[in-house]
Amino acid sequence: MEPIIIVLIILVVLVFIALIKTIQVIPQASAAIVERFGRYTRTLNAGLNIVVPFIDTIRNRIDLREQVVPFPPQPVITQDNLVVNIDTVIYYQVTDARAATYEVASYIQAIEQLTVTTLRNIIGGMDLERTLTSREEINAALRGVLDEATGKWGIRVNRVELKAIEPPTSIQDSMEKQMRADRDKRAAILQAEGVRQSEILRAEGEKQSQILRAEGEAKAAALRAEGEAQAIRTVFESIHAGDPDQKLLSYQYLQMLPKIAEGDANKLWIVPSEIGDALKGLSGAIGNFGPSNGNSGSATPSVPPQERREKPTID
Repeated sequence: MEPIIIVLIILVVLVFIALIKTIQVIPQASAAIVERFGRYTRTLNAGLNIVVPFIDTIRNRIDLREQVVPFPPQPVITQDNLVVNIDTVIYYQVTDARAATYEVASYIQAIEQLTVTTLRNIIGGMDLERTLTSREEINAALRGVLDEATGKWGIRVNRVELKAIEPPTSIQDSMEKQMRADRDKRAAILQAEGVRQSEILRAEGEKQSQILRAEGEAKAAALRAEGEAQAIRTVFESIHAGDPDQKLLSYQYLQMLPKIAEGDANKLWIVPSEIGDALKGLSGAIGNFGPSNGNSGSATPSVPPQERREKPTID
């Protein structure tokens, strides 16, 4: 009885193993290569698949999603004999699982070596300055070469990115000094332009201020002259309206004489010719109010028409 039980257990185990080998579940975005007696038979796609147990074997499972592979820095010599280290990142996707399995032994290693050689060919035809400023050009050229070479391997290169370009330390120092000098130059130019613009604005402001000041002074002078003219006109009209006689005018002449002689610098002053008439009128007025005498009818001595007298100088 016991040998029969052992045989049944062995048969159940074998059936279970056969079922496991028969049913193959492939995840989404994956593929599996099936070989029969070492020869490629078919490619299993995502989902539930049935294979012949102990005859068909799964050779390789391949991820069909886009992959990102960073490569370590590679020393590359530029056209002007400078060594730069370049980090690259490759974005690729397996489009044919059979070709990726049988056309190349290790497509990751093949892509890396192809990237290094292609990058050296591209950078070798550029100088350092162009290398640092032509990343898009380098990426496009590198992607075109890689995509053409990896097409027969069942791989499509979607993008190639240069992660870093590191020139030698001495070159970095020189570039930093040059950039600092350029920044200082731009700062000096901007400062000079600012000072120039400020001077222009200040000059325009002063010009406008002078123009406005001159216009104000001209208007003030015009108003002042108009006021003086109006005052003279008013005085003239008042004098004519009052009809002053000769006596009043003579008295006004005498009041103005001290003002004419005022000032230490006035060493010479002129007596107007009308002063004689004024004195005649004034003496006549005084004679009418004073005591009468025998000489009342005598004539007032006349004053010369115009006399020129020197004012004594006081030391």
